[in-house]
Parts: sequence; structure tokens; C-alpha cells
Amino acid sequence: MKTAIITGGTGAIGKALTAEFSADYSVIFTYYRNSDAAAQLQKKYGAAPVRCDFDSPGALQRLEPYLEDCSLLINNAGISQIKLFTDTADEEWRRMTDINYTAPALLAREVSRGMIRRHEGCIINISSVWGVYGASCEVAYSAAKAGLIGFTKALAKELGPSGIRVNCIAPGVIESPMNAHLSPEEMRELIDATPLSRLGKPEDISHAARFFESNTFTTGQVLGVDGGFC
Repeated sequence: MKTAIITGGTGAIGKALTAEFSADYSVIFTYYRNSDAAAQLQKKYGAAPVRCDFDSPGALQRLEPYLEDCSLLINNAGISQIKLFTDTADEEWRRMTDINYTAPALLAREVSRGMIRRHEGCIINISSVWGVYGASCEVAYSAAKAGLIGFTKALAKELGPSGIRVNCIAPGVIESPMNAHLSPEEMRELIDATPLSRLGKPEDISHAARFFESNTFTTGQVLGVDGGFC
């Protein structure tokens, strides 16, 4: 069975991704703090948890045993922050870009070596609607997610001749603990700005990932799974 690495496996989207691919792949998923959720995922799907803090220089070393054989990488782990740009400290900016942009890029670099040798592989990066349109008071987050989109497009061109596909999903507002900081009024505004007039579900993202995983003639694309948000 082929190996898949899914980062941020214990989040709402990460759980849906693990459920989506665990029947077809030997899934390795990362988590940061939620060891109980990681144990539940392992028991339910047989997926293997690896604790990783992607803000730490040695994070990728924990995944080293799985990098060579990885056929599917889904860079899903991420953090967000609501803060004025002028109030964002250097350390906060660094942490936002390290986790949301640099770590996915370095992980893709490591798994791509084995993919190139095998002449096959699929990399899916989870960006955000804010990486496409930008968000006030989320400049650091928007910039990192926008960087992930540019990275996807460039890497797809570089790895395409080796039979490796690289694509990106830009979720809109998804039912997730990441949005727990939003007030009911803020949530209502986001729903009103979404033509489908509802929040997305984590499975909407995992189904989009399945499309990219299964469609062998699609690469370098950014798919907005956002209910028509604009």
C-alpha cells in the first residue's frame, strides 16, 4: 500500500482527509498537541500519528522514516491570527510564515526526491480564500497562504516532467475550531458574503483533495472550495 503524509491530522479538515484516504493509503498524520484526538484517529482508521511542531527546526526529522516512500503529501497544518499589521511582532510574523508556508515547502522538497525517483506522486497544498483575496487584520496569514499558492504553481511546472502533480485548495469558511474566535455577528457576515449562504464542511475539502489525487491530468491548479465567496 502506498504511503500518504497528511499534516495537521487532528484538525477538522485533517480528520476528514485522514478518513478520505486511509482505505487507499498507509496514512501518516501529524499533530501538535491533541494526543487524545490522534489516538482516536489511529484506532478508527489505522493511521499512524507523528507529533510535529512545525515551528521547530527539527520537525521534519520526525517524518524522515516516511519521506522516501511518500506518494501523496497533503500540507494541511496551519495557524491563524487576527491582529493589525502594525501590531504584529517580528516573532508572530515569523511563526505564521514558518508554519503556513515554509514548513509545507520544505516537506514538499523532501518527499519530492523519492517521487522523482519513482516518477510519480501527488502534492496537495491547503491554502485559504484569504490567500486569494486577502483579509484585513490577517495580513501575515494571507501573505503566507498566498505564498503557498505561488509555490504550488511554480513547483507544478518544475516537477511535471517527472510525473508529479502539485495542486492547491483554497477553502472558504469551514466548520472548524479555527473559526471559534469569530463572533456570531462576524460569522453571519461571512455567511452572507458566501453565495451558497452556509459554512463549508470539512468533507468538502477532503472531496476536493480526492479529485486532485485521482485526476492524473490536473496540475498547477488552485481550486476555491468556498461556496462562491468573493
